[in-house]
Amino acid sequence: MSDMTPSLGQFGFAGDDTVVPYEVAALDVRGRAVQLGDTLDAILSRHDYPDAVSRLVAEACLVAVLLGTSLKFEGKFILQSRTDGPVDMVVADFATPDALRAYARFDPDKVAAAVAAGDASPASLLGKGVLALTIDQGADMQRYQGIVALDGGGLQEAARTYFRQSEQIPTDVKLAVGKLRIAGEGARERWRAGGLLAQFLPRAPERMQMPDLPGGDDGSATLQDIADAAWQEALVLAATAEDEELLDPEVGSERLLYRLFNERGVRVFEGASIADRCSCSEERIRGILGGFTAQEIHDSTEDGRIRVQCEFCSKAYAFDPAEFAADA
Repeated sequence: MSDMTPSLGQFGFAGDDTVVPYEVAALDVRGRAVQLGDTLDAILSRHDYPDAVSRLVAEACLVAVLLGTSLKFEGKFILQSRTDGPVDMVVADFATPDALRAYARFDPDKVAAAVAAGDASPASLLGKGVLALTIDQGADMQRYQGIVALDGGGLQEAARTYFRQSEQIPTDVKLAVGKLRIAGEGARERWRAGGLLAQFLPRAPERMQMPDLPGGDDGSATLQDIADAAWQEALVLAATAEDEELLDPEVGSERLLYRLFNERGVRVFEGASIADRCSCSEERIRGILGGFTAQEIHDSTEDGRIRVQCEFCSKAYAFDPAEFAADA
């Protein structure tokens, strides 16, 4: 990698499960790149989803990581879809500084039928509905939430629309998901995902404005509608990124950024690690149960125990209902 050092700086290769911020100053572009490896594989393997559902959850993880790592405060970035498709809900949240978790709710028969019909793309599995993108700064702060319509498009396009409508920042997003058999790691194929986010952030605000829209906010403008030559060049360069490059651990985020933008002088910054970490705990669940009424405690009891399984990490908890009798 000696040929990359002058352009990419002192940090070397971040490797898997690390988000790499970057800047292409000549094009007024900043963004982040990531390859998810063991963290994603652990999340998906734990649930044993059908492959088509796993791909959708992986895309959700990429979006949550690419957007959530931009938070400059302690909090959460939460992505949640609610749709009429075979996968009616996908949730992925990133809690600063490094915790990622995700799960999906789906109809197994509908997913199997979609796979059999050859129509199991992430967009098809989602169907129509909404995608909520929430920034949660804690109990004492107001949440910020952006809502994007899902109308036959996937999460990649929804993320672009979110920035176009809510942030008014020209943004391109590329997502890739796949299974690879890594040398030296046994016969099992492991899930991987790679993502690239590029944003046009010129110093002169008028250069990044979207074209005037009917009514001012109908979302009909596209990335290509921005006439600025620097942004158009950035889009062309980003479009050359192949899915294989986004996924290949031998390429890595830094080498990919170098391939895309080296002629314009790309600079990378120290990466931020991502970990498979759930926020569930016995104490937290006990606190929730403590707010249940006596009837709710009774209805939640089976065979003398209250059993709770975390939808994110699948960890099982069991409680004695008598613990809550006095408060219920």
